[in-house]
Parts: sequence; structure tokens; C-alpha cells
Amino acid sequence: MKKYIYIVSIAALALLTACSLDREPLSDQSELNLGSSENDSVRIKFKDRAAIYAVYNDLYNVMRDRQEHWYLDYLLFGESRTDNAYAGTTGAEVVPVETNALDASNPDIARDWDRYLEDIAKANVVITNIDLVPDPTFADSERKQWKAEAKIFRAMMIFDLAHWFGNIPLNLTEAPDITAANIEEVYPIYFPRPVTQDSAYRQVILDLTEAIPYAPALDAGDKTRLSKTVAYALLAKLYAELGDWSKVIEYCDKVFADGIRLEPNFADLWGFDEDKKDAVLRNSQEVILEMHYPTGSGNWVTWMYGRDMADPESNFTWAKWITPSRDLIKAFEKEGDNIRYQQTVVWDACNWSNYYPANHYPFMYKCRSAYNSVIKLRGADIMLLKAEALAHTGNLSGAADLVNEVRARVNLAALDLSKTGSEEAMLNSILNERRLELALEGQRLFDLIRFGKLLEVMNGIDLRDEGRLRQARPFVPEHRLMPIPQTALDKNANLVQNPGY
Repeated sequence: MKKYIYIVSIAALALLTACSLDREPLSDQSELNLGSSENDSVRIKFKDRAAIYAVYNDLYNVMRDRQEHWYLDYLLFGESRTDNAYAGTTGAEVVPVETNALDASNPDIARDWDRYLEDIAKANVVITNIDLVPDPTFADSERKQWKAEAKIFRAMMIFDLAHWFGNIPLNLTEAPDITAANIEEVYPIYFPRPVTQDSAYRQVILDLTEAIPYAPALDAGDKTRLSKTVAYALLAKLYAELGDWSKVIEYCDKVFADGIRLEPNFADLWGFDEDKKDAVLRNSQEVILEMHYPTGSGNWVTWMYGRDMADPESNFTWAKWITPSRDLIKAFEKEGDNIRYQQTVVWDACNWSNYYPANHYPFMYKCRSAYNSVIKLRGADIMLLKAEALAHTGNLSGAADLVNEVRARVNLAALDLSKTGSEEAMLNSILNERRLELALEGQRLFDLIRFGKLLEVMNGIDLRDEGRLRQARPFVPEHRLMPIPQTALDKNANLVQNPGY
């Protein structure tokens, strides 16, 4: 496997020492160079299609195999910071997620910050170099497609990073090696000034809209690719954060025009075939983007959630993250939503009793084996986003129709007029439907923030939910963002800690 290494010249280090500059040139997020398999100290030269292909293809490898930031922690922060889940373990890095005691020293936050910036840098290598590859056999159409996929990858990572942290350092070029001669010129590339969240979002929009003409069409047989439909879905989600509801509707409709539909059986999205020892279904008609782990490979993040149904005794000796809360379970029961409840939460016996008795303990069930897919984007999310946009623009009946379509799949009755007859009622119904449909998929925190409900729902949740750990401090508006990690502040003097931390 090729390795990513970091190169800083001895001359540059000597210069820094001699000048006593208050700068640390070694960056584990930006100084990205791909070494050759023979000699990792040699920076690769993209002399032909095969050379650049290795870097392009690695974007997909990263997305499939390094899930800590964009899936594992995304779910932890997106669910255990809300009424949907408890942190699950007694780990010092995890408990503060539940108790609202996060600070700049949290190692998981630092890991995510670095990983997102590393991924952006990897995409920059492809985007910056692909048009320069001097290979006459490398077709222009293929160059444009790979560049488009790299832009979608970069946009997805920028969106997540800005979504979590607000103002972020954003470098869109490939950083050159630092030398004694160029340190002053190159330093701002490694450690840029932060841009605002709105500016980062504008870059996401630019990347996605530039990518769409050249990105591959959605392939019904391979939903792992960064397709036009992925770009449409990301734009719909981003414009929802900006409150541009006409754009949300426009891009949701483009997703549906590409053939995305609800999978008839909700259980098939998450199911595991115990006879075949494999996932029930991949590439469903509802999925927009997912990572595959066919038999013989393996999705390691299932270790963190519950039992691996392919090998039930493996990695089941420690308490699991993202334990479903009593409040979420009550929400399913109140709605009579047995189908989604049974596919979201599973009860089992274990060796710990952090939140429930050990002999009857609930676990997240939406990633239930080493061979189940990790689903990043799916149609029900986009359908409910469109319903939200329609409600905001006065089309309450259209919004209700979409919510009722989602409900019908799981045998729930259509909403009555008391829940659809006003904009406020309709939006409350949509928020509740998103909670039940997308539970433990990492969407709840962003939904509470976007609907203006974070403080209302989370302050006092430890009193309403008897199983929840006591809050260390109340939620305030500033807690819609995460703290900037101290490791990042120490490296880049241009960064400023987010208010509230």
C-alpha cells in the first residue's frame, strides 16, 4: 500500500531554528506528498495516467477505509450530543460529548480536524496536477471526470469540516515542499488564515457546480462513486443550512430525476443475511452514496456499535458507543413505529451496565455487520429535506404528501390536519419524522440546529431522560459549533477559538 509522508527540508528547519520564528513547519494536515512504493522519500512525478490514477483512486480508498472522522465520529457527535443517544462508554474522550463538556483538548475532535484537512489536501493533489500530466493517451474526458470526482470529494469534506467548526483554514492548492528559500512564501499555504463558514460553503457550491458537468452519472449497480447525484444531494443539504429553500427544492428534484426512490422495504437497507453471511442489499434504489464491504473485506466500525452479526463474539468485550437513549425509544413507541424501531435498535445481553441492565441492553443496529454498507447519503433524507423546503415556502400539502410517503413505507398512518395545517405544525412533524427515519445516522444535531430547537430540546434533557448523564453546562447558541482543537491552535497562530469554549 502506498504511504502518505510529510517532507520538510533540513535547511528549512535550520532556518526556523536560527530565526526563532514562532512557527511549527511540520503539519500533519497539509504537507501531503505521495511517496513511491520503492522509496518513500521520493516525491512522485505524475508522468502518466497510471501515476495520477493511484492518487485519484486513493480518494475512494480513504473514504472506504478511514471512516473515523466522516462516519464514526460524525455519528457520535451528531447523535450523542442530542436526545437520540448516550455516549455509551466511560472513556474520557467520549463522555463529554453526552454531558456537553467538550473542550479544545478532546483527542477525537483533534483527530477529526486533522483527518478532514488531510482529505482536502489529498483532493488538492488530484485537482492541481491532473491537467498537467504529459500523457497523450490520457483522454481529456477522463481527466475531467476524475477532477470532477476529486472536487465532489473535496466539497464533501469541506462541508463537514465547516459544518462542525464554522470558520476553518482552507487551502485549495497543493503545498510545495518547504525550503530555506521559500519559507516565508510557503508558510501561509500550510497555515492559512481561516475563512468564514459562509465562505467555506461558497467554495463547496463552486466545487460541486463545477464538477456536475463532468462527474459520472449515477450507476445503479455501483453507488460507491462520486456521481452527479451525490453532488445534487450535497447541494440540497448545503442550501438547507443556508435557508435557500428554492435551491433545496431544485436540487432535491434533480436527485429524484436521477431515479432515487424509497426502497420498498426499510429493513433491506440495513439487513444482514445470516445464511449467506453477507448484507441483504447493496446499491438499493434509495442509496445515493455508500461504501461497500463485501465478504472477504470488512467494515471495522461495526466493532464500535454492537455485535458484528457475521462474527457475534468478536470485539464484544467493551462498552459500545452511541447507545440509543430512552427518549428515542419512547419516541418510537409513542408513534407506534415498530418497523423503524426494530431496524434502528436491537437489544442484547452484555458485560456492562453503563446505562441499562447488562442482561437487556440496547445497541445501535444500522451498521450491524462487517459486511454491511456504510450509507452516507440516501433518498429519505432528501425527500424530507424537500418537505422542509416546501413547508417553508407555503406548500403545506406538498410537504405533507412527502412525509406521508415516508411514513407509508413503514405502515404508519398519514398525518392528520392538526399536524399539517400550519407551517409550525408541519415543520414540527417533519422534524419528528426526520428523527425517527434518520435516527442514529448522524443527522439529529444538525436538524435541531437548523430548526432552531437545539437549546429547547437539549437544556433539561438530563432531567427528562432519567438515564442520561448530568449536563456539565447548559447549551448556549455558540454550542452549535465544536471547539477548535488545541493542537490546531498551537500550530496555526491565525486560528481563533470558537466562542463558548
